Amino acid sequence: MTHLTQPTILVTGATGSVGSVLAEQLAFKNIPFRALVRSLDKASNLKQLKCAEIVTGDFNDKQSIVNALAGIEKVFLLSNSSETAESLQCNFVDAVMESNVKHIVKLSQFAADMNSPVRFLRYHAAVEQRIKDTGLQYTFLRPNLFMQGLLGFADPIKYQQQFFSTAGDAKISLVDTRDIAAVALQALVSRDNESKIYNITGPEDLSHNDIAEILSEILEKEIKYINVSDEELKAALLQAGFPSWQAAGLIEDYAHYARGEAAMVSHDVMEVTGKAPGTFTNFVKEYRSAFE
Repeated sequence: MTHLTQPTILVTGATGSVGSVLAEQLAFKNIPFRALVRSLDKASNLKQLKCAEIVTGDFNDKQSIVNALAGIEKVFLLSNSSETAESLQCNFVDAVMESNVKHIVKLSQFAADMNSPVRFLRYHAAVEQRIKDTGLQYTFLRPNLFMQGLLGFADPIKYQQQFFSTAGDAKISLVDTRDIAAVALQALVSRDNESKIYNITGPEDLSHNDIAEILSEILEKEIKYINVSDEELKAALLQAGFPSWQAAGLIEDYAHYARGEAAMVSHDVMEVTGKAPGTFTNFVKEYRSAFE
């Protein structure tokens, strides 16, 4: 596909939960971008977007990344969840150093810390540091728990009127992925966001019991939250097909939530986009059909 304007933005992870929304938002604003995908077979939605140039590449193949970066000045860095995500993203950063990229916008995670007991938070912090070490401009987006993650419980909510986790009564300022993408877009098009770290949360902190109450009110039937043990959750995740490393990492994530470490409400979405982040109530209303 040819464009009158050569794209200067590269979006990685463009078929994922945040990257795909970012791609849609860029296209809606007529901003040309290049989308890096591992396979064209999974890029059918991207092919429908105006302003999108699609290229294939693999984070394990440095030359394919260097090729994808030709003419690019700003990058949105996101990779799929894998046991080697840290090394893959660091490979990407190394390839960036052989390009003319000036600014990396990385999708990180709320509370990323090299000393965290949570492996996912350690890996994000390690990649953030690798990016800082390059001397390039950066923006680190640290979103909290995705509202859209609840869609993974759509069937038990629909058929059993319940969902479960190990978060206890802890509050979490969960966030809509569309708000994460909106912050990412601004970071890519404005220099005001260079060398910034944004904590991306929703407008309120909610416990899983609060979530159950909101679901019950909107769906007009009682939805219960079941707090389970780490062992029970791990068994359920393994049975659902999660690899053992990911199941163990998710257990660590939820222990982080249960300790009350993800309750802070940030105003960064409003600061960057000028719009208040979406509420969980509105999320359920918009996605109601998935839970009924």
